[in-house]
Amino acid sequence: MIDFHCHLDLYPDPQLAAEDADRARIYVLSVTTTPKAWRKTAELAKPYSRIRTALGLHPEIAHERIGELALFEVLAPETRYFGEIGLDGSAEYRAFQEIQAKVFDFILRTAAKAGGRIMTIHSRNAASAVLTSLRQHPDAGVPILHWFSGSPSELDAASRQGCWFSVGPAMLRSKKGRELAARMPRDRVLTETDGPFAKDKSRPLQPADAWVAVDELATIWGVSGEAAQAQLATNLRRLTVAIPENIAP
Repeated sequence: MIDFHCHLDLYPDPQLAAEDADRARIYVLSVTTTPKAWRKTAELAKPYSRIRTALGLHPEIAHERIGELALFEVLAPETRYFGEIGLDGSAEYRAFQEIQAKVFDFILRTAAKAGGRIMTIHSRNAASAVLTSLRQHPDAGVPILHWFSGSPSELDAASRQGCWFSVGPAMLRSKKGRELAARMPRDRVLTETDGPFAKDKSRPLQPADAWVAVDELATIWGVSGEAAQAQLATNLRRLTVAIPENIAP
């Protein structure tokens, strides 16, 4: 099973969350929201062969953490995963769009300069702007749009542009989320949880809850749960060979 976007370092007990994910044999991409959080979070994952740590600067706090871009550049050679990165066009962050764009552009340039990275990208209310930025940096690597919530036409544009998508239980609870998932290219989809931010009622989702998304995708695709799991495993193998692991994982 795969949780390609969760925040291990933000659980109440990060060590326990990592141990539980490893015990359940989940392949986890642990994303960070600031460069300063990366090294400690990477240390947390070190004992576990199925956990990788992404270097991030979340768009919601880009205006507060823009001063960490120099550190981002220093750390970039140590991981082939970037995330959580991207843009957020929600009303409460509209005043910071220019700063967000500057930060995202810097990160994409850093990725291209490093030979490309696997990137998990936030695009809430900003899908078209994210796609424009990605077109401007074609060598940045492989973009995975996490919890995509744009329009069907934006999703189609992202698919034509070669984007991947990660979907989780929270996204697939809604009719819109399921309809968007049905339009995604099946060979470019992965599962996620976005825990602990995403919840099942009041309980933060754990990496093992990715199975809910697997079952939902099986229903959407009209296949068995085993076939859905096999497709997702094939997708993960294809993705991880796209950017050679010639650097620290």
